[in-house]
Amino acid sequence: MKSANSGLILITIMVIITGGCSPTARYERQLKRGLASGERKDSLFMGFYLGMPQKDFYTRCWELNHTGLIKQGTNNTSVEYKTSDELQYPGTMNFYPKFTDGKISEMPVQFAYNGWAPWNNNLSVDNLENDILSWYKKVYGGRFISVKHPLNGMAYVQVNGNRRISIYKGTEPYVWAVFTDMTVKKDSTSTVFNNGNIQPDSIQKSVINLIAGIAAAWI
Repeated sequence: MKSANSGLILITIMVIITGGCSPTARYERQLKRGLASGERKDSLFMGFYLGMPQKDFYTRCWELNHTGLIKQGTNNTSVEYKTSDELQYPGTMNFYPKFTDGKISEMPVQFAYNGWAPWNNNLSVDNLENDILSWYKKVYGGRFISVKHPLNGMAYVQVNGNRRISIYKGTEPYVWAVFTDMTVKKDSTSTVFNNGNIQPDSIQKSVINLIAGIAAAWI
């Protein structure tokens, strides 16, 4: 009986340790630490930031468009930027934020290598995902947690203060990087992982033409 009890205790300890090291547990700890710190990590890229008023977003788009750095993306539903030396190979990123109460609460970014082809292994989504991950580690620092994605292998998540960054592969040839303000998207704290998997965020399909939005910033 004593031996059986010892075995049961050992199994219980192993389950606790294993559970504490799971992707979900690591993510939850990182999220709790970030939110408890009270730090604001709002910086995104190109002068955009979490909490940015919608009108300021369009004004900034106008400024960057005026310098030729960005232009309208596909079907005028996103902003397009051609990467220069950020990635190993020339690429394109399309982005358009989600607004909550008139301020940026999330920024989905879609990446693709410009010369992608099914037979070009150098420009595969696997390489693109690793490329983006290396770039983001340099820019945003911190640790990215690797987790199992339900459809496309591994995905990576970092929580720093209020800002969560999720990187994962979409359908060929795309890779997504999504910035989320976790002080706003509180409803997603328990749904980021579903059986240890990140749920993909999709880019907002705005009915507002980007040019119209930029023009509205000057009214």
